[in-house]
Amino acid sequence: MLDLHKLHAFVVVVEERNITHAANRLFIQQPPLTRLLKKLEEELGTQLLVRQPRGIEPTEAGLALFKEAQILLEHAKHIPKLVQDVSQGKTGQLNIGFTSSAGMHPLISLVLRSYREIYPGVQTKLEEAGSQKQLDRLISEKLDIAFLRAPISRDIGLKHLHILDEPMMVALPIGHPLTQKEKISSSDLSDENFVLYRRSSGQGLYDNILYSCYQAGFSPRIIQEAPRPTATLNLVAAGIGITIVPASMHNFWNHEIVYREFDSSIKLNAPLYLITRESENSAKVANFIDLLQTLLPTI
Repeated sequence: MLDLHKLHAFVVVVEERNITHAANRLFIQQPPLTRLLKKLEEELGTQLLVRQPRGIEPTEAGLALFKEAQILLEHAKHIPKLVQDVSQGKTGQLNIGFTSSAGMHPLISLVLRSYREIYPGVQTKLEEAGSQKQLDRLISEKLDIAFLRAPISRDIGLKHLHILDEPMMVALPIGHPLTQKEKISSSDLSDENFVLYRRSSGQGLYDNILYSCYQAGFSPRIIQEAPRPTATLNLVAAGIGITIVPASMHNFWNHEIVYREFDSSIKLNAPLYLITRESENSAKVANFIDLLQTLLPTI
């Protein structure tokens, strides 16, 4: 393997075309420099330099080495900073997953925007998917972080951080009788037709809705399911039924849908969790989590 020290000395000699000048530039004596060049020629098995009346000139092989050595030395010069940037989480790629409902919370857009401003050298790749797919991709290391609506309930090599709880609201089509009420009670919902998104798309939120309805004394009559929360709101806007969504979605279809809060008879919140691998030691992930926790009080 070629010694970078020898390559650097060789490049300086070719640039100076003079052993004495090159030695002064390298802060070494002329005899050690001459021996170093001779050793490099022996290692490569060819003559690299020839003495001419006008100074030292590279041979054809020496000129080829000179050009390659310049590239190599320039690259080597940036390696320490690259290593430092990686160790400090200032470069690379951060793969972030989120469910449809989690991605609509304003905290997510805030932390992503702030992270890109603070760490412009890190590319963020975003992926929307159902809960189980995100967990699988975390385990297979295709995702670094995931935002879900449910914690990790079993030992699968992942861990969760509870970020916040946001209230949930009832989404009603324009003209629905319940739009006349300021707040919705459990008794108001017992005979209503519900549209929900499929459990596979967001298990935590789906289960939370059903459990809260059971706790309030009724089982929701689900007449149709959709692939994601936004699709359920499309169905609500079409008058097919009502649904329950996190409050952060209350601006969606707000000309076709009326959103109402629950009264005290229903305690229904939508938690938000950040999921990572238990073994995660990436500085990029640590920086993201630190920034997220810093921004939480502003939401």
